[in-house]
Amino acid sequence: MAILAECPACRRKQGLNNRKCPGCGFDILEARKAGKVRYWITYRIPGGKQRRESIGFSIEEARAAEGKRRAQKKEGRIFEMLPGAKLTFNQLAAWYLDLEKIKALKSYWLVELTLKKFNAVFGDTIVNDIRPADLENYQAKRLKAGAAPATVDHEIGKTRAMAYKAFNNDLVSGDAVKAFKRVKKTLRPGEDIRDRVLSAAEFRALLNGAADHLRPILLTAYLTGMRKGEILNLTWDRVDLQRRVIRLEAADTKDHEPRTVPICPELFEALSALPGRLQDVETDGHVFKYRGAPITDIRTGLKVACKAAGIAYGRFEKGGFVFHDLRHTFNTNMRRAGVPESVIMAVTGHSTREMFDRYNRVDESDAKEAAAALVKYLRTA
Repeated sequence: MAILAECPACRRKQGLNNRKCPGCGFDILEARKAGKVRYWITYRIPGGKQRRESIGFSIEEARAAEGKRRAQKKEGRIFEMLPGAKLTFNQLAAWYLDLEKIKALKSYWLVELTLKKFNAVFGDTIVNDIRPADLENYQAKRLKAGAAPATVDHEIGKTRAMAYKAFNNDLVSGDAVKAFKRVKKTLRPGEDIRDRVLSAAEFRALLNGAADHLRPILLTAYLTGMRKGEILNLTWDRVDLQRRVIRLEAADTKDHEPRTVPICPELFEALSALPGRLQDVETDGHVFKYRGAPITDIRTGLKVACKAAGIAYGRFEKGGFVFHDLRHTFNTNMRRAGVPESVIMAVTGHSTREMFDRYNRVDESDAKEAAAALVKYLRTA
């Protein structure tokens, strides 16, 4: 065990005997006298891994902390030396949500909501004490309360990411990670695959029933296959009406891959007719707005449009439609139009054939056309 001093200039940890930092030459002795040096204690935990703890700017507190760890090791109270021995889930969630990298996530609100749900169950529980059975009970209760299996799995996944982050930063032991790693998913493979595709007549009815600000958004999804986030966050600097393409950069897409999306004549007319377009181009503003503000949520408007069109709305309704189904519809229509699959994948941003197949619906009419094509071939063979 040892006490280390951190150089205020280059952050290098070093022994207390150094007068100057060997890394940058900073005067460590003067900084210590001024109370500007942070102290650390270093020791080994079971398994041989070395651990460092930040104590603060008081050498007296650092010596007291080192003495405490020595006593724990001598008396065999090793478990008290392990990372996260007294860290509660509530405390860990607060640490995680305060990380700048996490706060910068577009899905930060979802991470925050997920951890809030976990805190309601595990808030005061020591993180290292959570076992797979506890997480399985959580899954069962959430499913019983009506949550979808995919939702429950997403919640476990986001919390697992926090556990891994904490483990890599020596805040919790491997037991915490082990619990989240061992719990199985509730969603069975293939259960979340949707096959809802709108017919041309259904889409026209949906478009007619939609509010003015929603129509160009629906049309963009139907004619480009772009994701909802890509559409709602679309800015005019990404739209080239002269060349009739939308150029999405890596930061704009889910898979962090840039791509070019063609603008067909009908979509060109819709985009050209948007009010305030020229002003928004100059300010690099959002393409889709309502009363001057960017549109961030379309669920209410979509429900109204579906009701007007006589289309069931909702993921769990029989034959129910959700906005993302327009991406399925685009893929299927492109394939039926004879567009090569490689081109469709490039336009929609599907990086794997497996994901493309999930969005490409083959229905009864396709099967009948295939049978007719076979008969025609056999007659001429």
